[in-house]
Amino acid sequence: MRLRTFTLAAASGTALLAAGLLPADATAAAPRSAQEGTVSAADLLAKVTSCSQISSGKYRTDEETSATVPVCGKNGAVFWKADMDIDCDGQRTTNCNENRDPWFQADTAFHQSDGKPLNAETLPYVVVPSTSGIWNYSNAGIKGGGVVAVVYNNKVEYAVVGDTGPSQIIGEASYATAKALGIDPDPETGGADSGVTYILFKNSQVSPIESHSAAVTLGDRLAKQFLANN
Repeated sequence: MRLRTFTLAAASGTALLAAGLLPADATAAAPRSAQEGTVSAADLLAKVTSCSQISSGKYRTDEETSATVPVCGKNGAVFWKADMDIDCDGQRTTNCNENRDPWFQADTAFHQSDGKPLNAETLPYVVVPSTSGIWNYSNAGIKGGGVVAVVYNNKVEYAVVGDTGPSQIIGEASYATAKALGIDPDPETGGADSGVTYILFKNSQVSPIESHSAAVTLGDRLAKQFLANN
């Protein structure tokens, strides 16, 4: 869970407890920075030009900003438009560890099929806000391992729901997600200030959660359904 300031980590009470030392998964390959699937960014964005708000309130993108981001509903999906902070939590790797990320935690809300935390450096995943009076992701049909189409700068990257974050802040994804979209993935200084669209497909789940190829296959199919149904 990437937090902009240390004070938020203390105040939010949503930080996951750090797990014990876990080795990096050296077998996973980082995703390439390219358009994934057959549905274009333009076609997806054309379906999310207006918002039917389903959240009870709005989210901030960072601790110091005002709450301006609603969660919006569509047939078969929910979406929001925000920034991208970098989540480097989970397995310790070359670029995701306490030395590179001052907010590093050695756990993620959802785990691989072998029980290990996710690998933020190699697995594209998205962070959803922890349940609060603003919105309950679970009640909306969003679950760990669910498929997310992340759209930025005319690129589409398929990711999974992999972690939970602060209950009042939205707009965060893993190191691998940022890198694939051409966003600076540095957990301390990287990210994107705006322009990122997150489309989460309801009642979807990638199995195993750590299979990015499975996320792309399922995501492409669900994206086609999304275009047809909206």
